[in-house]
Amino acid sequence: MITFGKKLRECREAKELSQQEFAKMLKTSHSVVGRYERDEMVPSIEVVKKMADFLDTTVGYLLGETQEVNLFKDPDMLRRFNNINSFPEDDKSHIIYMLDAMINSVKLKTITQHR
Repeated sequence: MITFGKKLRECREAKELSQQEFAKMLKTSHSVVGRYERDEMVPSIEVVKKMADFLDTTVGYLLGETQEVNLFKDPDMLRRFNNINSFPEDDKSHIIYMLDAMINSVKLKTITQHR
């Protein structure tokens, strides 16, 4: 499993930010950022939220809850999922059932096309 520090460094480098630049955004020192990246120090949840925002990723990704860097960064997808989540349980389960069926259909189509 990739550690918080490694994910942080990968995201920072993907944005082409130096430790110094990133530290300035976080209002801290580059040595603190280095300690985060070496997993020598753990930031507060508030700092992790700021990091995720600056790096265009999610807290969940940085904390290892998901492997998807940009999960729910697409505002349209997030809006759709929030809408579904607000529906009554019966309606929600029907929509999720249909989505799962459609997703499986696309995956199957993709698999058969690559054979």
